[in-house]
Amino acid sequence: MSATIEEGYRPGCIGRIAQLHARYYAAASGFGVEFEAKVARELGDFCGSYKAGRDGLWLAADAEIQGSIAIDGSNAQDEGAHLRWFITSDSLRGQGIGRQLLETALRFADACQYQRTYLWTFNGLLAARHLYESHGFRLVHESLGSQWGTVVQEQKFLRVAY
Repeated sequence: MSATIEEGYRPGCIGRIAQLHARYYAAASGFGVEFEAKVARELGDFCGSYKAGRDGLWLAADAEIQGSIAIDGSNAQDEGAHLRWFITSDSLRGQGIGRQLLETALRFADACQYQRTYLWTFNGLLAARHLYESHGFRLVHESLGSQWGTVVQEQKFLRVAY
């Protein structure tokens, strides 16, 4: 069964998205409970204050959720739209579903006429960085930080609408 992209909240998605992030980043980067709790808390807050037409959430799913991406437009006029919770399961990684999720989210940001879209990540995620840069994102800030529960070289990428 292949995954399809669905828009909007689906029961269980908060827990599943947090699980995907926690398992991947624990194995890849040693992130722990602080990171998983941050993802669950902030995603829960986002879903609770979700406003259609301003925010977007897309899920890659087959029998269960296998990936996600979101656009948080709540501060788009001041800071830009925030691209968040972008992940795919190990079983889908490298099959193009991540590219499809990113393109779906960016089409939404463009349709909303968001002039800027940004994301936070950290150094070392080379495949993700390549994907971001191939869609117009540019590195605009880099510094040591610990917002994910461990010290990493945090990076902010920005995409400006043309």
